[in-house]
Amino acid sequence: FADIGDIVRGKDPFYGNTHESAQRKVLDEKLEEIFKNIKRNNEDLKNIPLPKVREYWWALNREDVWKAITCDDDNKLAGASYFRGTCDDDGTSSRAIHQCRCKDKKPGKGSGDVSIVPTYFDYVPQFLR
Repeated sequence: FADIGDIVRGKDPFYGNTHESAQRKVLDEKLEEIFKNIKRNNEDLKNIPLPKVREYWWALNREDVWKAITCDDDNKLAGASYFRGTCDDDGTSSRAIHQCRCKDKKPGKGSGDVSIVPTYFDYVPQFLR
């Protein structure tokens, strides 16, 4: 998820090997074209620099991207794991369940933000993840 955010926002420092680098260049060009179209078609964004438009789009759509990645309504991801186990309070391995959402809570402001995307994933610098 965070890598997708880095790519969308134009902040991903990893380009991989020569083949991946060439594919990445094509992707970057396509994304730039998409964001130029978004900027051109939205009066509020016309005077904003393109990198800020990318940030704006990500901030506006990150929750939907998160839901798309973690959604398993048709159970096609059964047995798959987006999250690795991490250390629990008692020193054992623990894994996020329910796509990191509390089923009995609704997203909202303040302490009710338990069902939305974890805010830290996509803003932690890549070298620290």
